[in-house]
Amino acid sequence: MTLDLLTFAKERDIKYFMISYTDLFGGQRAKLVPAQAIADMQADGAGFAGFATWLDLTPAHPDLFAMPDASSVIQLPWKKDVAWVAADCVMDDKPVDQAPRVLLKRLIDEAAKEGLRVKTGVEPEFFLISPDGSVISDQYDTAEKPCYDQQAVMRRYDVIAEICDAMLELGWKPYQNDHEDANGQFEMNWEYDDALQTADKHSFFKFMVKSIAEKHGLRATFMPKPFKGLTGNGCHAHISVWDLEGKTNAFADKAMPFGLSAKGRTFLGGIMKHASALAAITNPTVNSYKRINAPRTISGATWAPNSVTWTGNNRTHMVRVPGPGRFELRLPDGAVNPYLLQAIIIAAGLSGLRTNADPGPHHDIDMYKDGHTVKDAPKLPLNLLDALREYDKDEELKAALGLEFSASYLKLKHIEWNNYASQFTEWERQTTLDI
Repeated sequence: MTLDLLTFAKERDIKYFMISYTDLFGGQRAKLVPAQAIADMQADGAGFAGFATWLDLTPAHPDLFAMPDASSVIQLPWKKDVAWVAADCVMDDKPVDQAPRVLLKRLIDEAAKEGLRVKTGVEPEFFLISPDGSVISDQYDTAEKPCYDQQAVMRRYDVIAEICDAMLELGWKPYQNDHEDANGQFEMNWEYDDALQTADKHSFFKFMVKSIAEKHGLRATFMPKPFKGLTGNGCHAHISVWDLEGKTNAFADKAMPFGLSAKGRTFLGGIMKHASALAAITNPTVNSYKRINAPRTISGATWAPNSVTWTGNNRTHMVRVPGPGRFELRLPDGAVNPYLLQAIIIAAGLSGLRTNADPGPHHDIDMYKDGHTVKDAPKLPLNLLDALREYDKDEELKAALGLEFSASYLKLKHIEWNNYASQFTEWERQTTLDI
């Protein structure tokens, strides 16, 4: 039975709803709707000019309507008279195939037809920085190895605790918060869930972290590599696949190496098979490639992959299997679109299952120290343009995500790359002015 949003508003003293959708670039778009109007919006959707956001539409296209999914509604813990609700994009009474949440729901349905239910958890990292974005917010956070720094996390207790209290209130079951490997960087973890619920929570989490940081006079950024020499913001994804009832883990088999079943290996095989193309989605910005191809950081490691390899419980590879029945994809970064992340995982994994893909040999070495000894592992793309080219070559993955989406995404991302390539930088002046 569909939740009635007007009743929800009356029961919780909600004055406004934020009807929110996420565009192709991960931008969160919303309209603030008074509760008195929410019944009409729930029936007909909130109208947007799609061209005004990062969707592949023109000013001549008809109105885009964001249809609120009432099952996703969240009352803002820090502003109780407002509720946020994720929406699906519709145009001319048909789903907009290129819209990220619509795309994810289609792939979830495809997995369900094969008796599979994908569950994931994400680990989004972020920096707390000055309002102008120039420096980290804590002048005393200067340790060479700041990961898990007790004093540093307590100096930001008010912000971190408020975010965690909100997740506790929302029933997300958060279980740990820590200062991460870069000065000024944090990570907060909550319990894994079905792929759509994880994507909605991930989207809301970014909104919540930014909002609460601003409330405290700070700024939060999920930018992949905001500071030279410091570890970048990853968004590792933990992946398992279950039966439709969610009771039996189809990835778990204690008799198999790493406790990963044959089905789990072929799903992983799909991830490995499409890894270079995956990067166009999991690492979607120019800045993303400053993280996955970074030189050694101040702390001694980047904690980001640069080769297509997998392993057991070893954090120097693109994929690790930390325990039976699941694996961790360490490729995505903080700029990843929450809905496209889940969509690309399912698309690549289903490809692996359908083609009985072999993930290849695992490696137990320290890739940061001995990666040069692995001769048969592809390198991840060096930049966004290379990633887009890899994605464009991967006909199977493009078809799995949808030809309309793929064409739109490639078109807009090539425009972004060309805009970047037309910029003149201080580095160019320093290296070529006197040549």
